Amino acid sequence: MDTTARLISPKMADALNQPVIVENRPGATGIIGADWVAKAAPDGYTILINANGLALTPALYRKLPFDAAKDLIPVTQLVASTLIMLAGSKLPAASIGELIALAKSKPGGLNYGHTGVGGQGHLAIELLKLSAGIDILAIPYKGEAPISIALMKGEVDVAVLPLTTNLHSIKAGRLRALGVSSAQRSAALPDVPTVAETVVTGYESASWIGLFVPAKTPHDIVELIQREAVKVLNMPDVSDRLLALALEVVGSTPEEFGARYKADLAQFARIVRDTRIPPQD
Repeated sequence: MDTTARLISPKMADALNQPVIVENRPGATGIIGADWVAKAAPDGYTILINANGLALTPALYRKLPFDAAKDLIPVTQLVASTLIMLAGSKLPAASIGELIALAKSKPGGLNYGHTGVGGQGHLAIELLKLSAGIDILAIPYKGEAPISIALMKGEVDVAVLPLTTNLHSIKAGRLRALGVSSAQRSAALPDVPTVAETVVTGYESASWIGLFVPAKTPHDIVELIQREAVKVLNMPDVSDRLLALALEVVGSTPEEFGARYKADLAQFARIVRDTRIPPQD
């Protein structure tokens, strides 16, 4: 998110003839920053850039200081960020189908690494377990980099990590890709199939980065921000840089992004409920 924000902010400033300052407000899986924007004046001067974890927090946390469905207006999905399922060096499986068959042959005998309850990798594997009817043991790590190292060493069997930060290791042969979790193949790795086109029809666990503004922001301001953001995204130097980071430009309308956000709120609620993940404080 920070990279994307700093890439587009100078050009947004030129387009809007206003300074655009990137202010990091990290913590609590994005809740602190989202709450700050939700309570800001609805005048278009305070914009939230966040990932799809924003759609997860209502299902995962017992209580939020804002209403994720009502207190923010989706402006545009900037990019799609693909997650990729990776095999550990000792895992005797070269595809999603082989992984599932192996897991079914030894229930609870395989493990996966994740960065915490409700994280992208955690929910992506839990969704696979639900969809394929398999059991894989969860092992928490303190970050994505330690998981990548554990995969290379064969300490964990499988993990789902962002393609953006693991693309180089995959191309260098240090990590083995089984499938991408998005609905379509990634332009960065066109030969790697999606999970859905293998044996788990309908599977999708992709990530996104988008813009939001406080509720009650006038529609003409929402449209102005969306229109100028899309122009910036489609500038060759911006789109080429995003592609190099394995981020695919989307630039949706507020209505399209609103529908996607609403669908993700419902999907995450279902996954958390069906996997019986306990509410977090």
